[in-house]
Amino acid sequence: MSAPPDQTAATTASPVASGTWAPAAGPSDAPIAIDPAIGGATDDDVQSDARSVNTSSTASLSESITQYRMLHGRTYTQKIEYWGPNDEQQQEGLELNHYMLTRFLGDRLFLAPLKDSPQMVLDVGTGTGSWAIDFADEFPSSEVIGVDISPIQPSWNPPNCKFQIDDVEQPWTWPSNEFDYIHIRNLEGAVADWVTLYKEAFTCLKEDGYIEVKEFDIETRSQVKEFDESHIFKRWVKHISAGCEQMGKTPMQCRGNGIGNNLREAGFVDIVEQKWPIPIGGWAKDPMLKDVGQSALEYLDRSLDGFGLYILKEISGWEYAEVVLFVAEARKALKDVTLQPLLYLHTAHARKPQTSS
Repeated sequence: MSAPPDQTAATTASPVASGTWAPAAGPSDAPIAIDPAIGGATDDDVQSDARSVNTSSTASLSESITQYRMLHGRTYTQKIEYWGPNDEQQQEGLELNHYMLTRFLGDRLFLAPLKDSPQMVLDVGTGTGSWAIDFADEFPSSEVIGVDISPIQPSWNPPNCKFQIDDVEQPWTWPSNEFDYIHIRNLEGAVADWVTLYKEAFTCLKEDGYIEVKEFDIETRSQVKEFDESHIFKRWVKHISAGCEQMGKTPMQCRGNGIGNNLREAGFVDIVEQKWPIPIGGWAKDPMLKDVGQSALEYLDRSLDGFGLYILKEISGWEYAEVVLFVAEARKALKDVTLQPLLYLHTAHARKPQTSS
C-alpha cells in the first residue's frame, strides 16, 4: 500500500517510478559485501576520476565578495559565516563528492520523477557547479541556474547554464512559480532553518514541480562494530555538531526522516525519503561500490581539514595544534579498512501540489 500523498514514503521505496533502477547498495541496512582481497589495515592507495577544477568565476562580483578571509593557509568567504573553505583543496573535494554521488546513483543526476525536460532548474549550494553543468549538458533545452555564496564556478559553462552569488538563507528574489525543479545538496550543518529554506523553494517552484535534497549524516559508522563515546568517530560528530549549533546551524536534519518532515511542513506532497550506505575506502567487493568508496575516502581526506578548522578553532575555541591532531586521528580511522567505515546518504524528493480549485 503506497503512502498517502502527505506522508513520507518508506525508506525502502524505489527511487524510480518504473522500478527499473536502483543504486547498487540499495536503501537498506543490509551489509555491504567485503572484498576478500583486502588484507591490510589501511587504505592509502586511493584512485579517483576527479576532474580538474577551474576556479575562475562567470559572475560580476563586488570586491567584498572576492576578498576572502585567511585562516592557517585556508580561504573562507568574507561576508557570510560559513565553516567550509572555498580554496582549491576544498574545491577538489567537492569535485570528488560530485563524482562519488553521481557514480553511486547509477550515473543519474536526480531521483525525482521529472517529466520530459524541465525548462527552469535551480541548483542550491552549487559549489564548483559540476552538477549544474552536467544537468545543463544532459538537458540542453533547459535553463539551469547554480547559486552559491562563493564565486568558485568555472567559466567554461554550457550556454544554458549560469551562476549567481547569493545567500539562500536570505529571502529569495526569484519570481514565484519560476522553476520546474530545485536541487539542493551538501548543505547539512550550513542552514539555520530548513523549513524556511524549503518554503522559499516551494514559492519559487511551479505547481507539480519537484524539489530534491541530498544530504549526508555527518557521523561515520562501521558495519562490523559499535563505537563507544571515546572513539574518534563519536567525538568528531559530537564536537562538529556542537560547533554548528553554536553558529546557529542545524547539523542533524537528515535523522529521523527529518528532511521529509521539513518538506511536508513547507507544503510539499508525494515525499519519498531514502537512506543509502556509502562505503569509505576500497573495502567493498562490488566494483562500483569499491570505486565509490575510494572516491569517498579521497573526498574526506581532502576535506577533513576544511570541515574541522573553522568550526573547532574559530567557533569552539580550540588551539590550532589540537585541531591538527584531531583531524589526523579522524583521517587515520577512516583509512582503517578493518572498521569497514561508511556514511549514510539521505535523499528526498517531493512535489509542489496544484492549487485547489
